[in-house]
Amino acid sequence: MLVLARKVGQSIVIGGNIEILVIEVRGDQVRLGIEAPKSIPVHRKELLEQIRDENIKAASDTSVDAVTRMLEGRQSD
Repeated sequence: MLVLARKVGQSIVIGGNIEILVIEVRGDQVRLGIEAPKSIPVHRKELLEQIRDENIKAASDTSVDAVTRMLEGRQSD
């Protein structure tokens, strides 16, 4: 892992086309600005982990009984 020190207003560039700018430091919180091409997704790690966990949970409940329950629920609509 590369560790860099930056001050407010300073930035780092990744791959020549992604810039991360330190916007503000307040207590133990740092606000960052990220400029990246629209083709590169930028997400908070905790949200990606939450989505991954939900997908794993949903995939683990794909038994025949679960599918049957799901289809029965649709028929009652």
